[in-house]
Amino acid sequence: MPASPDRYAVFGNPISHSRSPRIHTWFAEATGQSLRYEAITAPLDGFAASLQAFADAGGRGCNVSVPFKFEAFAQAQHASARARLAGAANFLRRDSAGWFADNTDGAGLVRDLVHNAQQAIAGSRVLLVGAGGAAAGVLGPLLAEAPAELRIVNRSPDKALRLAASHRALAAEHGVALQADGLDEPGSAFDLVLNASASSLAGQASPVPAKVLGSDCLVVDLMYGPAARPFLGWAAQHGARGRDGLGMLVEQAAEAFALWRGMRPETGDVLARLRAEVDAAA
Repeated sequence: MPASPDRYAVFGNPISHSRSPRIHTWFAEATGQSLRYEAITAPLDGFAASLQAFADAGGRGCNVSVPFKFEAFAQAQHASARARLAGAANFLRRDSAGWFADNTDGAGLVRDLVHNAQQAIAGSRVLLVGAGGAAAGVLGPLLAEAPAELRIVNRSPDKALRLAASHRALAAEHGVALQADGLDEPGSAFDLVLNASASSLAGQASPVPAKVLGSDCLVVDLMYGPAARPFLGWAAQHGARGRDGLGMLVEQAAEAFALWRGMRPETGDVLARLRAEVDAAA
């Protein structure tokens, strides 16, 4: 009898909208890997139990979406340096020691910006809006690219200050001026503005004023599809270039696939296919 395909999943709430099952199915087809990948809705107060049930059923690994990234990290028995720095995980892999946690969000974002969008980060001025799990996941890899300045702003300034404090040593190592404040003190004229806040989920146009946009600013919403449109529409109205989080989604998925399967799939064709689907559904 042929062996059953290895089982993987993405956990979230909500999660039925997730494109991750299609992405990983396409990766598996392109690389000749035998796996099954599904979306699992975990109860808001039941992530740990859902994860345990998945493991008991033979689950080999999973991605983790909102709102469970901090809890996923807490469930792991060991973790990568980037997951420890973020304090949050979007990736879990089952091995002999239990769950191994990692965070592929930042690597996916950086690769999409530098490789796909041809956007230089080194020496630039970067504004990161938000200080939750998404922001925590991308901050370390962004700092490692050595921007001249990175400013974190959040509705709760204390949360932004805590996130900055946990990354202060990394910022110093790469010569980055790292600052944090509230939404009412966002600064101005940035080269790159990243929306990692919950404003897109709430359908808000922008949590920051137009003065944050530099003369040739790239504005990125880490969400994609309908959720990203208000923020990107606001950016376009003010003359900025816009990009959604679809490329980041595909690139972080490729990073996860490599950590599970030992090979990194090509992403260009998958991103093009996914872009066509998202645009057709607009």
